Amino acid sequence: MQTCAWLVVLVCLALLVAEPVRAQTTRADTAAVLLDVATRLRQEGRASLSRSLLDLIVERYAGTPAAASAAQLRAQGQTAADERSGRTELLVWSTVYGMALGAAIPAALDAREPAAYGIGLLVGVPAGFGLGRAMTRGRSVSEGQARAITFGSIWGAWQAFGWREVFDIGNPDPECTVVESNEFCFERDAEASTVLKATILGSVAGVGTGLLLARKPIQSGTATTVNLGALWGSWFGAAVAILGDFDEDDQALTWTLLGGNAGLVATALLAPDWNLSRSRARLISISGVAGGLAGAGVLLIFEADGNNAILMPLVGSIAGLALGTHWTRNYDERMPANDDGSGSALLHWSDGAVKLGTPAAIPTLLRNESGRVTPAVHVPLFQARW
Repeated sequence: MQTCAWLVVLVCLALLVAEPVRAQTTRADTAAVLLDVATRLRQEGRASLSRSLLDLIVERYAGTPAAASAAQLRAQGQTAADERSGRTELLVWSTVYGMALGAAIPAALDAREPAAYGIGLLVGVPAGFGLGRAMTRGRSVSEGQARAITFGSIWGAWQAFGWREVFDIGNPDPECTVVESNEFCFERDAEASTVLKATILGSVAGVGTGLLLARKPIQSGTATTVNLGALWGSWFGAAVAILGDFDEDDQALTWTLLGGNAGLVATALLAPDWNLSRSRARLISISGVAGGLAGAGVLLIFEADGNNAILMPLVGSIAGLALGTHWTRNYDERMPANDDGSGSALLHWSDGAVKLGTPAAIPTLLRNESGRVTPAVHVPLFQARW
């Protein structure tokens, strides 16, 4: 009789232990079935439904093997969504670039006749469009690759313009006059045609560099990060020059050029490992801009002068970049592949933590007391998820 009692106890204990295991197994099996359906939908080209299922699996079945696989598939989908074709962007840029060269080349050659500029435009526009067609024919061009080429043209032109000024390339010999046995010499600036020639050559060199870089895959987020890094490097270089009172012999311009190139190289080496999305890179950058403007506001309030005139915006921009990086640390993970940010709120409560988001205006309709429907805009400020 005692043996039977022990058997009953053991059976009851086994049932109690098996119940959570069975529940967990059922939960994992459900997630696995949903993952299989999402994978099939993705293979059939129904990407929107597939992404919705992946979001559901990650949120409702966290901790299961299927949830981990769904998170990976969702991240791949986000990358694929970011890597839109850059063919249209490249065609538009090449056409505008051809038009700009069509007007700049006659000016660089000191053309005086309007017909020269007319011929330049007639030749430059179709030539630029043809260049874009040639770059995109027979190959797919991602958004990141297109931006590497377009930014290369701008950066090359700026670098050529700046370094020509620093080294006085093409400047005429100084003009010297003798007054009462004393010789006075004055520097002469280069002619506009000389400046245009250097700028054109630098721009063409930048396009060539961009084409070489675009031979390898470049994510749009990486391209945006590098472009913004070059601009921020230029700002930091200029700020250091002002703080150090480097205002002789184009020293401020030299520091600006060196800072921009340092920012470009540094972000080009580090950005692939950071793997920032384009949206997050822009959010971090705009946080830096906001911080710099806040520093300028403090400067105006306290009427600071001297080095403080540049130190406050510099510190503010650095703080803004740091805070932007911290605030958006989980931005790419919490933004599903099919979410363009239109449904996010300024403050988002999830998993016991409050996170900062990017609210967007959503068109809606409101019914007033008389029953009349009027258009309105809804801006979500707070969103919670349990």
